[in-house]
Formats: sequence, C-alpha cells, structure tokens
Amino acid sequence: MTILMVDDNSVNLFVIDKILKGAGYENTVSLSSAGQLFDYLQIDKPQAAKPDVDLILLDIMMPETDGIEACRRIQETERLKDIPIIFITALEDANKLAEALDVGGMDYITKPINKIELLARIRVALRLKYEKDWHMEQEKKIRDELDLAMQVQRSLLNPPLLQDNIQINVSHLPSFKLAGDMYYWHRFNDHRYGVILLDMMGHGLSSSLVCMYISSVMRDAIKMLEDPELVIKELNRYMALLYNQKNFYNYYFTCIYLVIDTESKTVEYVNAGHPPGYVLVDDSELCMLERGSCAVGFFDQMKVTKSTIHFENDIQLLLFTDGVVEANKDENVLLEKLQYIASQKWNQTITSPIHLVIPEEELGNQQDDMCILMIQAQASKVTSIL
Repeated sequence: MTILMVDDNSVNLFVIDKILKGAGYENTVSLSSAGQLFDYLQIDKPQAAKPDVDLILLDIMMPETDGIEACRRIQETERLKDIPIIFITALEDANKLAEALDVGGMDYITKPINKIELLARIRVALRLKYEKDWHMEQEKKIRDELDLAMQVQRSLLNPPLLQDNIQINVSHLPSFKLAGDMYYWHRFNDHRYGVILLDMMGHGLSSSLVCMYISSVMRDAIKMLEDPELVIKELNRYMALLYNQKNFYNYYFTCIYLVIDTESKTVEYVNAGHPPGYVLVDDSELCMLERGSCAVGFFDQMKVTKSTIHFENDIQLLLFTDGVVEANKDENVLLEKLQYIASQKWNQTITSPIHLVIPEEELGNQQDDMCILMIQAQASKVTSIL
C-alpha cells in the first residue's frame, strides 16, 4: 500500500507522515509540489504502467499548480483516475471546497489536522477503493469470459458456401458480444442441404446463452432427423426442458428451417413464428415463406405444418431476422427494400448481404441482432447412362 502526501509545507508533511506511520501505514511518499506529483505518476507518459498508489493526500493551496488543477489533470488521465484523492486545506471557502470535490476529489479534511478524523477518512477512502478495485477485477473477468464465449459462438457459425449447385452468403451482426441470432447449414449429400435461421427472444447475455444451448442440440437434431417437421418438434422438446415456473418469463425462439433438394427440385420448410422470407422461383414467381406454426418453446407440444416449394431450374431464398426490419423506424421501407432485393437475380459474389439493405454508416448503433441469409440453388444436372 502506498500513500502519497503532497504539500508545499514541510512541517505539514512531517506531521501527516508521523500520523500515518503511527497508524501502521509504512509506505508513504512525501512530495512538495504538483510538479513532483506529476513526475511520480508519470502523468505525461500515456504508455506508462498504472502506478502502485492507493491514496493521494493533496493540499489545495500550492504555488504554480494548485491541488484542484492537479486533481483535474489526474482525473483526465485514464490510468490514474481511479486513485482516490483527499484534499487537505486550511480554506473555509465553501465554493472552493465544492469545486475541489467537483473535479474528482473523494473527500477533504481541514487544517489544523485532527488525527482521529484524518485516519477515519483514510480508512473510508481505502475501503471504497478496495471495493471498487474488486468490482473492476470481477468486471474484467466477466469481459474475458464474454470474449471467450463470443469466440466459441462465432466458431459455431458456418462460413459462406459456394458449390456448383448451391451458394449461401450471410451477414451476422450481434448487437452485443454474444448474439441471440443463429444460423447453420448442413450438407446431407451432394444435392441435399438443410439450412436454419433462428432468432431467440430478447437480446443480450441471457438470450445468447439460451441460443448457444439450443445451437448445441440443433446440429444433432438436423443431422439425425433431417425432416423439417421432426427437427422443429425436437427443438421444441429441448426448449421445454428449460421451463421453470419460478421464472418471470420463459424463453422461446422463432426460426425457419428448410431442406433444399436440387435433385428433386424441392424446398421443404417450416416457418415457426419467424418473419416470412422471400423466395424467387425460376426467376419469375416471387412468394413468401409463410408461417406454419407458432414460435418454438411456447408450448410443450406444438403443431407443425410443413410446406413444399417446387422449382424447375433455380431458386433464390432471402431469409432475415426481425432486427433487420426494425433497423428503420418505418419497417415498411425495409420490407419493400427486402422484397425488391429478393425479386432480382443475384450475383454469386455477394459477400455482405446486409449492405444491400442498410448502409454501413447506419449499422453502428443497432438495437437488436441482425442476420441475413441469401441462398441460391440450381437444379442438379441428371446424367443419363446409355
């Protein structure tokens, strides 16, 4: 523990030092000016390490730079602003004392110094500092854990898919370090693919953790069951396991899960309470992936309706979460834009679908997670054997 004493009067420094040493505070440093304080703290070296200082006892009335200005400069320095400062002054000017506290001082004590009062105020200041340091350490641990969880979550996301008969491009923008939106695709064979886009209720840490939970079982469900109706029912079963009567509310998610078969030229899908996506069939007919059931997790048992879309040559699908639509105050504007994009023939080199909808400069302060999937599939060529 280190306590800095700053006063241009050597007698005051001697008296304070004796009081501190008598109370068991052995590591004290006496400084006679604000300039010496700045040198000790290396205030003009932004890259310097954070000093091992627990408290500063700072006189207000000093030549050249007074204590108030010194405190202001310390508070403006990021690595120093958490060091508590107690002003020591002979002033009785209430306005001056208010100014001293306004610039960041924690407390003040008046001269002549009362030993009992000084030590009591030091104990309070140190206790508050230790509590603040503890909370900062805990916050750092949480941030580090969130960063790790974010890396894990991002590692679960598929890269873009560029095959001869199917292409998938995606934009995934969390509003928080962890996202409540999730997407995944799985290749069953050369001509059959499963694709899912889900949006967990809410956003932030809790919904992100539930999203990670369901994504861990989602992969196995898709690989083993494949059929959209069976997969959605299985995911609903897992969500039911989270139900707790003590919770104020329970979690649910909306999703679209579809299976694209380029050989049979079909798209089988279930829309479980999700915003309807757009489908362009054979460059001519634009339709919507209408809702066929409620959101996943509402009920223990859910009725699931599967739909099928047929195509002859190719098909385009535009899927998105509600955060995309809600990025504009007028949701109809974005819906019209999405519908227009869905009706156009896409370039396979699209790398950032979200920028087709929302300009990059408007993406900084999003209130919700956003995800867009652009899927293109072409009918598989059948080779005849003579």
